[in-house]
Amino acid sequence: MTLNGGVSHWYREIGLPARRPPLDGSTEADVCVVGAGYTGLWTAYYLKKADPGLRIVILEREFAGYGASGRNGGWITAALAGSRRRFAATHGRQGVIRLQRAMNAAVDEIIAVAAAENIEADIVKNGMLRVAHAPAQLPRLRAQVTAAQAWDDDVVLLDAEETVARIGVAGALGASFTPHCARVQPAKLVRGLARAVERLGVPIHESTPVTRIAPHTAETPYGTVRASYVIRATEGFTAGLAGERRTWLPMNSSLIVTEPLPGQVWDRIGWAGEELLGDMSHAYIYAQRTADGRIAIGGRGRPYRFGSRTDSDGRTHASTVRQLRDALARLLPATLGAGIAHAWSGVLGVPRDWCSTAGLDRRTGLGWAGGYVGHGVATTNLAGRTLRDLVLGDETELTGLPWVGRRVRRWEPEPLRWLGVRGMYAAYREADRQETAGGRVTTSPVAKVADWVARRE
Repeated sequence: MTLNGGVSHWYREIGLPARRPPLDGSTEADVCVVGAGYTGLWTAYYLKKADPGLRIVILEREFAGYGASGRNGGWITAALAGSRRRFAATHGRQGVIRLQRAMNAAVDEIIAVAAAENIEADIVKNGMLRVAHAPAQLPRLRAQVTAAQAWDDDVVLLDAEETVARIGVAGALGASFTPHCARVQPAKLVRGLARAVERLGVPIHESTPVTRIAPHTAETPYGTVRASYVIRATEGFTAGLAGERRTWLPMNSSLIVTEPLPGQVWDRIGWAGEELLGDMSHAYIYAQRTADGRIAIGGRGRPYRFGSRTDSDGRTHASTVRQLRDALARLLPATLGAGIAHAWSGVLGVPRDWCSTAGLDRRTGLGWAGGYVGHGVATTNLAGRTLRDLVLGDETELTGLPWVGRRVRRWEPEPLRWLGVRGMYAAYREADRQETAGGRVTTSPVAKVADWVARRE
């Protein structure tokens, strides 16, 4: 029997946390952080470490790590949350290279903080493979590796034999490999980070929805927090705030996890290095080998709900569970017949130009970070350190990166964005069908049209 919803398998493994007390009346602070996911927690952590005298308050609608921070696929990846070309348009080639190096460093920074704070989160840094398993995917893979190397990225191309020696993906024709990626149990990381923040003296008020953010103000049903700076760290739930419905689109992503697999199955699959696994399909998948010998695999499923609505506990549609189970069996046939223990979903934030952003308006005191388009585990750490420097008024290498202060136009009103997102992913699925079952050897023109409509490049 597959458990469906209940936030995530990661929380099923460690147990849902007891709720911290909500805000008890109006108060004042130097910094008010709205949202107790990775972004908010990293921001509070680095601010308090830099200036222990700061009065910092964190407000959270549910519990720390309830959103994407406790539901994601467990990739600490240095992949840029945005387009190199778009970032280069404002900051040039060197600006993009600096951003990529900052992301590479963020992966190691998370690992270092986890060790320093005694956070045991099943972290293994052995890189990530993105596999081409259909003829049309191979030229696309080679082009992506060549383009990345032109930006001074140290990704490398593996041939079919080198790929299968790492992970026995059926039909593998090649893969890209980057060392800048680590596996993590995301709920363990966010739980440990929240405790580290509390040890520094920062209160986290849970079950405290923020109904409105205004200059120097965060309003809740239990009182108002007035602060010199108010940081919006709400990612996929941003659309639920007053005036923010079209700021970032809450994109849905879904995962399943198998029961622990027996040794003979792992002997056929390989995967001894516990690298992260992705593929070159348009409606791509992402997967990890968990510390207890399962496979967690995710994809978009039903990507968007009308009106930017979000779910309550991660329940996943049966058709999405089937799609993910079929994708797992197709890529790793040795898993055929394996039990699916849990399915769940969550939302991530997508700006209209698909590029993440962080910034602070010193006049209003309003700061923000997010729009991570699915690459948030490491990008949130960079965001926390960047917001620290912005709040403290320090001009640093981080505050000069291309994503800082970036603003883009809002998403289209309904029903246009619902039709656009649904149509985009229907097109990607059709393109994948043409490239696999249809036997195409070049990228489907349907995918090219979808990319143009989505403005992903």
